[in-house]
Amino acid sequence: MTLVKWNEPKTTRYPGVFGGTLSPVFNDLFDDFFGGRSLPGLLSSKAPAVNISEDQDSYHVELAAPGLKKEDFKLNVEDDVLRISVEKKEEKNKTEKGYTRREFNYTNFSRSFTLPDSVNTDGIKASYKDGVLEIDLPKKEEEKTKTRVIEIA
Repeated sequence: MTLVKWNEPKTTRYPGVFGGTLSPVFNDLFDDFFGGRSLPGLLSSKAPAVNISEDQDSYHVELAAPGLKKEDFKLNVEDDVLRISVEKKEEKNKTEKGYTRREFNYTNFSRSFTLPDSVNTDGIKASYKDGVLEIDLPKKEEEKTKTRVIEIA
């Protein structure tokens, strides 16, 4: 007797479309165009991944945003809220042998972070290198963590 593994057919994540079942290829296609993932050259408004860490003297924010330039970023602090935003528009025209090819690319996102009272907003520094925006948020002198030994009575 031979055993044959039975795989249930994958159904769509978009019920009601084409009778309720689509192949994984169509699922991926719908994801690409309706918000699952973004394709190059299409409208992209997903916020990039952010890492936040803290040491004794400051907080560190790392934002992964490859393919951008430092001029594309806008950073500001207002009412103890750090706002990071990008708006990039690109248009390419190519005329060749009687036809014109036009490509449009629009990328934007915005992230906001409420800063703790311990941040010295006057000392914030940012740099962009190898597709990563790094922001250093120094702590106020009186707010820096101080280590002390506690005696047990």
